[in-house]
Amino acid sequence: MADKFLLRVTAGPSYDPASHHLVAVNSGTPTKVQSPLCDADITVHVQNYRGLPRDSPKTSPYFSQPPHTYDQYSISFSFIPHRTISGKSLVFGNDFEHPVRDRIPPGFNAAFGIVKWAIDPGLDGDVYADKPYLYGNALSSINILSVGPKVDEKDPLGDLTSETGEDEVAITEGAFGSGQELREALRIPASAAARQKWFLGGHDRLEEWKWEEGRMYKADFFNPYLDFNEFALKLPGFSLKVLGYLGGEDYLRHVTIVTSGRFYCRYWITTSLPNGADNSTRYVLKDKDSGEVLFVIVFTLLPKEQVEKEEVNAKKSKTLNAAEPGGQADPEFEPKADDLD
Repeated sequence: MADKFLLRVTAGPSYDPASHHLVAVNSGTPTKVQSPLCDADITVHVQNYRGLPRDSPKTSPYFSQPPHTYDQYSISFSFIPHRTISGKSLVFGNDFEHPVRDRIPPGFNAAFGIVKWAIDPGLDGDVYADKPYLYGNALSSINILSVGPKVDEKDPLGDLTSETGEDEVAITEGAFGSGQELREALRIPASAAARQKWFLGGHDRLEEWKWEEGRMYKADFFNPYLDFNEFALKLPGFSLKVLGYLGGEDYLRHVTIVTSGRFYCRYWITTSLPNGADNSTRYVLKDKDSGEVLFVIVFTLLPKEQVEKEEVNAKKSKTLNAAEPGGQADPEFEPKADDLD
């Protein structure tokens, strides 16, 4: 059933879809986003990718590099804040435009309480709100964090892709340039797991950290549990193919699976939403105090048949436009020999 759908990933500076650009998944070419709060480069990797653009690679060298050999997807990004943001305010996670309170599975509250108590006390969420959300503090939720130097004002974007200049090199925990001094001054542990635990250990540590204006940061969010191609949840000894529970394309209205990057998952499935809702999952980096977003990434599941119809219609329209006076020829059109005089 999953082969009836294609995945599309877009990224932009706001929630408005009109501000988004198509992400070239697995290409190693970052999507540049400029918002009032930051300049960012966003790179998405999806293992065994089946989606748009059509010529996207199925995989990436990213997945051959430890510790990513078992990961299913990655959202990596580099960003330079335009103003200083408090460590307690910057969050990364998922939010939604529509209520889901009447579709929450039994036992969710108990599971959510266990997660907060045992695994991520920094997790914040309200799934009963009119616009539900699940956010984790960026300092403890992001898997990999690398702190860079202040960026030269003459070159504000700098090299946001990697410190080596190679797109496909996975970001590693640590620091480079003056970021090393900053990490040491704040006594931030060297390993990713220790850093996450460190920032879960006290509110004062979040207060002490500042996402500094003009400083470069690199981050990577990934896990091996969510297969976006199959829309399946894959845990050790357990696999849930979500599409199989929805009755197929005619019943698919919306699927949302949210994973934390640790050894737990939180998810819900809905089968009917208000008119206009689509099959998408939205990731956002935002200042929760001001409500301003730095960037938004949207994963949308599209029926393959719908995409193919749109492609045919687009090609027809292109051909008709070329036939009009002043039109340009379709570069993909090749005349047959008997078409020529």
